[in-house]
Amino acid sequence: MLRTRVLTAVVLLALVAAAAALSLQALIALGAVFLAQALAEWLRLSGVRPLAAYLVAVPAAVAGFALQWLGMAPPPAVLHALCALASLAWVSIAVGLVLAQRGPVHVSQPLLIVLAITLAGVAWLALVALLQRGAGWTLSVLVLVWLADIAAYFSGRAFGVRKLASRISPGKTWAGVWGALAVVVILAEGARWLWPQANLWSTELLRAAPAAGVAVLLALVALSIVGDLFESLVKRQAGVKDSGTVLPGHGGVWDRIDATLPVLPLAVLAQWVVLRGGWLG
Repeated sequence: MLRTRVLTAVVLLALVAAAAALSLQALIALGAVFLAQALAEWLRLSGVRPLAAYLVAVPAAVAGFALQWLGMAPPPAVLHALCALASLAWVSIAVGLVLAQRGPVHVSQPLLIVLAITLAGVAWLALVALLQRGAGWTLSVLVLVWLADIAAYFSGRAFGVRKLASRISPGKTWAGVWGALAVVVILAEGARWLWPQANLWSTELLRAAPAAGVAVLLALVALSIVGDLFESLVKRQAGVKDSGTVLPGHGGVWDRIDATLPVLPLAVLAQWVVLRGGWLG
């Protein structure tokens, strides 16, 4: 299984690298494919038949890419409003996850479908907005999610005793949460001091507003954990282990980007508020 996981990861990285080397549009197209697959998996777990799920996800991805190709992106004010609403939705989901620890919680099929379409859609718009600033800029956001996930795993394995959400994902612990928060902030601050001129999302954020930047990083890690837990809740409700089988050794695409979906809108919103003068003038 480990060999399969590694081989799949290498193939995925090669695809991303090839798309990035080819053109920005190729990278955006690849992102559309991944999000379409994740949306289809989310819809299937919500109780939508597989064919119907793809009949929604594929045209949505094609339309999203076509509109972007034609330069018909939403105005900045609309994009930022959508990112703010999506972030609030993820915060509301976090509240629901807390309630799920107190007793059985069932998320209705209509609500799951609405959340799938709207949150995946806003994540797509946010991804395109980040890619417009470059592949490296976007990667600097994604790396924070990956670092949080790795840190949560190892700190949870080493120090985890108190469960974070035993009813939803028994393997996650509060030690993993604290480890993820600490590692992301420490490494982001380290990068800012050691490589101050780097065109990194976290470096620009911390340089523009150190205190607010740290707060945003903490919120980013927290929402990445919410995204992971929410998918676990949906899978548990559907009675499945993975969101799909399209990635050998990894499960489905949603399994791989569940923590990223809440982070993308927050990243766009934060770079507007902090870097473009939302509260700094």
